Amino acid sequence: MFLPAEMITVVRQFAPAFKRPTYRKGVELMIGAILAPGKRTVTSALRMLGKEEDGDWSKYHQVLNRAKWSGLAVSQILLLLIVTTFVATQGVITIAVDETLERRWGPQIRKCGHWRDSLASSRQMNVTTSGLRWLVLAVVVNVPWTAYAIALPFLSVLLTTPKVSEQLGKRHRTVAQVTGICVAWLRRSLPGREIQLVGDGAYAVIALGLRCQGCQVTLIAPLRLDACLFEALLRRHKKNLGRPAVVGARLPTLAALALSPITRWQRSRVDWYGGATTVLDWASGAALWYSTGTDPLPIRWVLVRDPLSKHPIRAFFSTNTAQIPPILIGTFVKRWSLEVTFEASRAHLGIETQRQWSDKAIERTTPALFGLFSLVVLMVHSLYPDGHLPLPQSAWYPKTHATFHDLLALVRRRLWLHSLFQTGAFSPELHLLSLAQIEPLLSAVSY
Repeated sequence: MFLPAEMITVVRQFAPAFKRPTYRKGVELMIGAILAPGKRTVTSALRMLGKEEDGDWSKYHQVLNRAKWSGLAVSQILLLLIVTTFVATQGVITIAVDETLERRWGPQIRKCGHWRDSLASSRQMNVTTSGLRWLVLAVVVNVPWTAYAIALPFLSVLLTTPKVSEQLGKRHRTVAQVTGICVAWLRRSLPGREIQLVGDGAYAVIALGLRCQGCQVTLIAPLRLDACLFEALLRRHKKNLGRPAVVGARLPTLAALALSPITRWQRSRVDWYGGATTVLDWASGAALWYSTGTDPLPIRWVLVRDPLSKHPIRAFFSTNTAQIPPILIGTFVKRWSLEVTFEASRAHLGIETQRQWSDKAIERTTPALFGLFSLVVLMVHSLYPDGHLPLPQSAWYPKTHATFHDLLALVRRRLWLHSLFQTGAFSPELHLLSLAQIEPLLSAVSY
């Protein structure tokens, strides 16, 4: 295994989660997956390591489809490593949650289902695609080499359709229910830390908000303009017949408040997409979000409108009723960084190119590739702790911010230099390379 000392400090954190032979093979597969262009199969990783002629190649497949190790334990180590590296001791941990579709098909993939393809769909037409749907949680952090927030994935959970769950003989859980289980795991993994979970409209569920409230986690998500909001119940009337009331008087809908002339709007400059800021009008209040059959959820709602009327009016909520509205809006905007992570993982880490078909290998490979995104960022931070990265410059493109493609190139460059071009003590300016040493590099360049 060829790893620079700075990268070893990051990788060895995961050693307690594996047995020694599995850990060694897992590190080799990780190095091969970083160096390999194109498809991220086990064989392409081995080819980058110069092991295409080794006869024990099947043992590397067994790391994914047979070896005994816990993906949840690895996720916990990665989460703690990200938080320790990028989040201040008393800082708020912002976690973005979203689903992404891995387009896969085949009769041997048992948990494959038909899902709505958000990339191919539009408001006028829904397109469904066969594949695997993943629930991904990522810590949103700010790094010195770019003005944009970066979402670092640490946990990926495979979702199934109701039909697939029935075929597998398992109880079906919705996205909100699976997220609630992940929230409880987050609280156990980060005791005493302030956590806020940011999601899109799929996570605007009262039951999930109550679960987050019980785990002392703040949930931030969009809110429907016709949501049923109520005043708090000040006191109960003992003489009333029937079931005792749990909420007070019904409040006007947010759609009505947005059009009402008596709504008090305030104007603030808030953090916006692309690392920029913008001026928005907002109105806010506290209420109980209630639906029959559930307990009422105390929330802070925020109506947002564009002063130039270029964008429609939107609403958001937070289960932290004391949260400041401009901060709430800026926190929700950070959720978009997870979409960027999904796109970068597909473009540069080979998501959807792996070819495993057994359940255990599938449930390990894709989360490992998402986790590799976070590992690359951690490795770059260990190589350049001051945040000054040697970005490639050209006459036609003066680059000031590093993208994930740049980070991956820096890690690859350091790995190739460390493995191939170490100078000797007697002749520091001359180093002869054997064909076996240079063959993986030639393969990466040629194919």
